[in-house]
Amino acid sequence: MITLLTFPFLLRLISFTKSTYSMGLFRDNGVVYKSVHDVDLGPNTDEIYLHADVKAPRMAGLIAKLFVWFLEMKLIGDILLYFLKKNNRIQKLVSYGVMEDSPLYVPLHPYEDFEEEDVKSLCPGLSPADQVQHAIDCLQSSDSTLQDSHFSFRRWKIMDYSRAYSSQQITPLVVAERLISAVVQSSEPGMDMSFFISYDARDILRQATESTLRYQRGEPLSVLDGVPIAVKDEIDCMPYPTTGGSKWLHKVRSCKEDACCVERLRSCGAILVGKTNMHELGAGTSGINPHYGTSRNPYNPKRISGGSSSGSAAVVCAGLCPVALGVDGGGSVRMPAALCGVVGFKPSYGRIPHSGVLPLNWTVGMVGVLAGTVEDSLIVYAAISGQPEPHQSPMPRLKLPMLKHSSMSSIRLAKSNEWFNDCSDDIRSCCLKALASLQKLYGWETVEVTIPDIEVMRLAHYVTIGSECTASIAHHLEHKSESGWDVRVALSIYGSFDSRDYLNAQRIRNRQMRFHEKIFSMADVIVSPMVGYDLVP
Repeated sequence: MITLLTFPFLLRLISFTKSTYSMGLFRDNGVVYKSVHDVDLGPNTDEIYLHADVKAPRMAGLIAKLFVWFLEMKLIGDILLYFLKKNNRIQKLVSYGVMEDSPLYVPLHPYEDFEEEDVKSLCPGLSPADQVQHAIDCLQSSDSTLQDSHFSFRRWKIMDYSRAYSSQQITPLVVAERLISAVVQSSEPGMDMSFFISYDARDILRQATESTLRYQRGEPLSVLDGVPIAVKDEIDCMPYPTTGGSKWLHKVRSCKEDACCVERLRSCGAILVGKTNMHELGAGTSGINPHYGTSRNPYNPKRISGGSSSGSAAVVCAGLCPVALGVDGGGSVRMPAALCGVVGFKPSYGRIPHSGVLPLNWTVGMVGVLAGTVEDSLIVYAAISGQPEPHQSPMPRLKLPMLKHSSMSSIRLAKSNEWFNDCSDDIRSCCLKALASLQKLYGWETVEVTIPDIEVMRLAHYVTIGSECTASIAHHLEHKSESGWDVRVALSIYGSFDSRDYLNAQRIRNRQMRFHEKIFSMADVIVSPMVGYDLVP
């Protein structure tokens, strides 16, 4: 136990330790990186694969609270943060790394707008509904309608809703009433699925009534008319506050209008059904939220759904919505999608206008799509893709892939063996079977490559996303004590990054962009497992 008599000794120890590490006594020597041109990206390279080696104390309850208390103390916290960064190789691989590359602050590179086969190139200036129709034209035609099934559960796709509405098999109002009932049931004691942070039954019914009337007049706005879509609570959507999964952010930043991506969906007639749960401030991948509960995995409620777009993945998995919007800064759409068995899609930087999205990480966070099928993700991607914002560079034309059997040829898959195999045996086996199936069905070729410095890239990304998060909420850090304990730890670590850390992270980003350009000259897609291990309780 720490008593008052021990504090003079602690202060002397802190003073000595600060002076020694500031003079470099404990400092790691940085890695000297090869020139990009000298790195062999082939399968027989001599590049060494570094496994992730996260070193952090595992704790909960009172011990975790005490750790946060020490971490947030000026002197003791500085020392703890120094050794956390040192032990996790941030200093060696990022902070003091030596490289010739210049920083790259946004993930943009020169685009070559060349002609491609099996894609539909859209003219700029089309309305969201027009772009949706072009996406429908890219799909394999099917006139099947929903029939009663012996199965107790079946996910409806966007076209299932559209056909059912057009044939008067069901109405958007009936769907809305059933959805509200299911959400209420999922929130009751005994289930506590915690899918949503906020939803408004009256607003949902209002939208559904308007959609039903449009179908009765034979004037649906698009195939998305009447389709329920959920929105992560990191994206502005009226009439809800945008909390970012916190208890305080909506108090200092009000939601005054729809985000651009939400506005585009609304113009297509989609029913926006509420704001889904998320890991607080997107500062974690478990989806555990101490304020609004933990979004449980519909496949097994004793397991997490992943994060940070936890609620969005869970509502699609549960069949409540065919599609939901998320935001992905470092896997926050793709990881929960993988854990919930749905499709997770993070578009390229700048494709989806970012206005109306919490600016937690400007250069890595993009609006993404979670859907039950690839086809549904394509339809919604077409709807929300828009012209770049004024401060952004021009983007090439939007090109939609033809998702038809006759167009599924000549795809080359890049596979970096050590990275691909860095997972549990069951996940590796499942992913290898998927590759074998693609080769057998479509003749797709697998190209062996090496992606160098993957662990370095992970740490550089962590520095980048952490620095940007700290900068975005710097004026509101007095509310830090209102956040969950894990987020307070994350914010303390984020705040310890300095300009050298950030600049070197952007130099590493530049290296990786150039490596990936070379790899994409050899292949069309890079394949790997999305997560390395099974769900955790």
